[in-house]
Amino acid sequence: MNPLTFSPPPLSRLQKALFLQKKWFAPEFFGLENVDRAKPALYVGNHTLYGTLDGPLMVLGLYQHNGVFLRSLGDHIHFQIPFWRNLLWDNGCVAGTPDNCQQLMQAKEHILVYPGGGREVMKNDGEQYQLIWKERTGFARMAMQHGYDIVPFAAIGADDAFDIHYDANDFQQSAVGQLLQQSGISDKYLRGGDAFAPITTGLGLLPRPEKFYFAFGERISTQEVSHEADDKSSQWQVREQVAASIYGLMEDLFAIREKDQATWPTWRKKLTKR
Repeated sequence: MNPLTFSPPPLSRLQKALFLQKKWFAPEFFGLENVDRAKPALYVGNHTLYGTLDGPLMVLGLYQHNGVFLRSLGDHIHFQIPFWRNLLWDNGCVAGTPDNCQQLMQAKEHILVYPGGGREVMKNDGEQYQLIWKERTGFARMAMQHGYDIVPFAAIGADDAFDIHYDANDFQQSAVGQLLQQSGISDKYLRGGDAFAPITTGLGLLPRPEKFYFAFGERISTQEVSHEADDKSSQWQVREQVAASIYGLMEDLFAIREKDQATWPTWRKKLTKR
């Protein structure tokens, strides 16, 4: 798909599609003053468990409050799945390749990227609210090359909507998991276990109605280091600055949620109690 042959859907269509999800999770936004429709940016944040609960609501929130429609860069594995890839394309998501990113930046689009990709979505128990970026600095390099601002953001709530009972670590230690590793099947189809979806429960198969909180941090300019775009150490410095901002935003949101929980409606308190 050509990333430039896309027009955002009507706001009303997204509102209808996400009506129940919005009621269930009651998203709240902070730092929206850092989102400027006239100043395109690369939005970089933490990916949550399964990756499908809060992302669409964040896209809707920025579209509704700021008139900004985020163009998402998705993990390549999404675009290997029939029908699902069409749904993503219809909502402006494209494969997260350097070429696609470059085209979107040249077109001055607002771009969403999760550097943790599929691995951060397929969390193991104990990895909630952790950035799992491995050695990736591609998002920093692309921003630096194009002098793009980076807007760090944090999202909390979705990682608490399910309990993880069986994850990739458990699978790899099992007899079947070890057999698949030895045969090479695990590396070929499961990325060595990184693409293993954890087995979870919430309210049965439904996610608990945790309230979602989103925070957007101050812009990080890359203009002054654009001439260092190909320097790995400079890329790493930008990456670490972004990661530190995201973790700081998470801490702010945890504090907000702790105070806010007393005001949650009774039904939400009961259904999220563990």
